[in-house]
Formats: sequence, structure tokens, C-alpha cells
Amino acid sequence: MRVLVSNDDGHDSPGIRALAAALEPIAEVWMVAPDREQSAASHAISLHRPLRVHAVGERRWAVDGTPTDCIYVAMNHFMKDARPDLVVSGINKGANLADDVTYSGTVAAAMEGALFKVPSIAFSLASRTRTWDFPHAAAFARKLVDSVVARPLPKGALLNVNVPDGPVKGFALTKLGKRSYGQVVDERVDPRGRRYYWIGGDEQGHENLAGSDCNATYDLGLVSITPLNLDLTHHKLLDELRGLRIEGHEGR
Repeated sequence: MRVLVSNDDGHDSPGIRALAAALEPIAEVWMVAPDREQSAASHAISLHRPLRVHAVGERRWAVDGTPTDCIYVAMNHFMKDARPDLVVSGINKGANLADDVTYSGTVAAAMEGALFKVPSIAFSLASRTRTWDFPHAAAFARKLVDSVVARPLPKGALLNVNVPDGPVKGFALTKLGKRSYGQVVDERVDPRGRRYYWIGGDEQGHENLAGSDCNATYDLGLVSITPLNLDLTHHKLLDELRGLRIEGHEGR
């Protein structure tokens, strides 16, 4: 089995090292990852500048681009003659729950793998103690990969996995939840008198939604496994719009 590993924390992060090491006994591991942190890069791809790539080991490359760039380069260059059987991304330093999936570079790498019709899994360590104990998350990742090898995922399947602080007590199949952050724009002035801004804020909490990834991971202490769908069509709203009338234009 060939596995492509990537992330958004950078090729030398402890999370990706733990993930690759856990999978090496069961797979031929290839790693194509950013050469520096690309957190919150989402699904950005670099179309207006060249990418610099350098080898960092056997079947290991660092790319000065986004996580999406890494998967694209791997699929269409390094592994174009024998594409991977599975894409895994992570292990991210921090949770990727609820709306985080729209911003996460970790999840975006897995999304790009899914767009290439390769089953893909994003792994994140949802630590609230910030001890960043990656080995227990990597051990769970290995077991989940073992399971999907035994019972293969469909082509293009995409799983988002969040592992709480260890030890792992169990897992839950979940839906995306809702959590909120402090909405902050911090205005500062640099030594030359020019204004600059930091955006973002700390997590404020999550809604109590039964069956959600937030509830499973934070309230129950379980690993959340959430299947994601890249079809962004709002099918219910599409049906509700069937009677839409626009003056001077015929609907079809």
C-alpha cells in the first residue's frame, strides 16, 4: 500500500513525523508537505508564482507552497506513475472541528486528495491541555488506517478525525458541530508609525449539538470521525427555489 502524507504545520513538525512513523510498518510512505507552517491556508493553490521543492529524505519533499500545492505536485509529478492508495494529512497541532474545516490547511490537503478520487483522511490533535502528545493520536491513526485497508473506503471518500487528549477511550461517527471564537481585530503601530492588524481570537465555546464532532471530542472525550462531502450544493434550498421568477427571464 502506498500512502501520501502531508499537513499544514510543515514537513518537520512533530505531528507529521509521528504520523509517518506510525504508518511506515504497514505502508510505503511518501511525504510531500509545506516547508513552513501553512495553518489556515484553506484550499488555496498557487497559480501566480513558481513553487520551489527540495528533497528532505527518501520519498520526502518540502514545498514552499500550500497544503493543496503539495498534494497537487505529488499527484501530478512525484507519484504520477503510481498514485497513492490513501492520502493522510496531519497530525495537526490543534482541533479541526465544526466550521474549522473551511479554513484548515490540514483538511484541505485531504480534500485535494479526495478530488483526485483517492480516499483521504485528515487527523488533528484536539488537545485542550496543549501538551501535544502526538504518539497516542498516531497510534489511533494507524489503527484507523488498518481498518480502512481491511474495509476500503469508496474512491474520493473524505474523513475528518479529531483525537482528544489521551488515552483514547473510543470513537464516535459524527456530524460537524458549531463552535465560536472571539472576533478580534487587534490594531497596532509598527516602529515606522504604520498601522497593522492581527485578526482572530480564542475559542469561546461550542453549541451542545447531539452527535456533533465538538460534543464527541470535548464533552465525551471520544475520537470524532466525520465524513465530509465536497458537494457544496444546498439541495434543500435548490428545491425551494424551483418556483423562482425573475422578470424578463425564463427559468429552466
